[in-house]
Amino acid sequence: MALKDYPHTPDGRYFVAAGKLRRCSDPRLTPEGRKALTKKLMEARRKVKEVQTSEDKLRRARRAVNAAKEALGERGPVWWTDGAPDETMKDPANSSYADWWASLSDEERIRGRTSPRGK
Repeated sequence: MALKDYPHTPDGRYFVAAGKLRRCSDPRLTPEGRKALTKKLMEARRKVKEVQTSEDKLRRARRAVNAAKEALGERGPVWWTDGAPDETMKDPANSSYADWWASLSDEERIRGRTSPRGK
């Protein structure tokens, strides 16, 4: 399922996958910047899969994944400036988005329970 198919919170901060709020990329990134960072993230994820037998290489590969996700705004300090807390990985029903989540159709909530990347 494409990222756009998951339910997105009205403020654009999160999408819901596998029943959890997942932080969206920073919308201030240019399309070119987002594409370059996403490419780095995919390369780092492939590296993680390749180096499973070397603990040192695996640590480096995981650090590269984390660095790319932070650069995209999906981890680390939040990219919004209104002081709202980070609710990443919360069940939307138990978050400040509970009313929004309850207002979605059954079909939309089912899509939000689907796991990203087929896991």
